[in-house]
Amino acid sequence: MQQWVTQIADKLQQRDWMLATAESCTGGWVARELTALAGSSNWFDCGFVTYSNTAKHRMLGVPVELIEREGAVSEAVVLSMAEGAVRNSDARIAVSISGVAGPGGGSPEKPVGTVWFGWACEGMPTRAERHLLDGDRESVRRQAVEIALRGIVSCLDGAV
Repeated sequence: MQQWVTQIADKLQQRDWMLATAESCTGGWVARELTALAGSSNWFDCGFVTYSNTAKHRMLGVPVELIEREGAVSEAVVLSMAEGAVRNSDARIAVSISGVAGPGGGSPEKPVGTVWFGWACEGMPTRAERHLLDGDRESVRRQAVEIALRGIVSCLDGAV
């Protein structure tokens, strides 16, 4: 994961941008990886750990109706989370994650391992991806962190 973090740091510093995270199932793990790098205060603004639906609404402004209609683990919600993280911080790029890490909580429509990611980056449309990850809770969460970090690099590579 360190190679992704180093790339993110370099790309953000080149642009003089700040980054924010909005995490649910990863519980702040992405922010932890990012801030493990010395000097991260130059480019990491804040991390929102919004595990509950109430926190998603209160901290990020995700509409309650959207959560009720689409569910917390959905494209619409992670898009709103990422945009809310940018809106409620000094960041110009943000990543959001919401998923079913297990071992329980899955459904036929959203089985354990279903994780949605959102990336909001200045100058680009906010985008989302759904992944179905294998393994136990720890493995699902670790894979989610790696996907989130790779996605940040991808967004920064495409940013104007």
